[in-house]
Amino acid sequence: MPAPSPASTTPIAFRLGYLALMPFVAGAALVWIVRADAHPYVTSALSGYAAVVLAFIGGIHWGFGFREENAPPRLFVWGVVPSLVAWVAVVMQPYAGLVVHGAMLVVCYLVDRKVYPAHGAARWLTLRFRLSVIASLSCFVGAAGS
Repeated sequence: MPAPSPASTTPIAFRLGYLALMPFVAGAALVWIVRADAHPYVTSALSGYAAVVLAFIGGIHWGFGFREENAPPRLFVWGVVPSLVAWVAVVMQPYAGLVVHGAMLVVCYLVDRKVYPAHGAARWLTLRFRLSVIASLSCFVGAAGS
């Protein structure tokens, strides 16, 4: 019998995941339509939100590590990489920092494709893919408008 999909077992996670995309999509759109005096605030908000999400994604690896008796150090090491990269990206000019955020979202997904199955979380990869595509594209669109 196949494992239940996350959508059937935890619909709230799916709803909240998609809801969490709103700041990405709204930020990317606003970058293109706000007045020049509001532009720095919009790009800063989009960059800051991307950094928070990247820190969250990295934290999941710590959660995997906490569940194991002798967790491999790479879980904890990788767990801090997204937040460190995001921290650097936040202080960069938006046209560059948002590209770094978008690229890091893609890299995190590629890493998670290998890590999640090893920790019994493969069923979440479909949601991770969808969220990562929209979030990273939003960062790239925001960067293009900067």
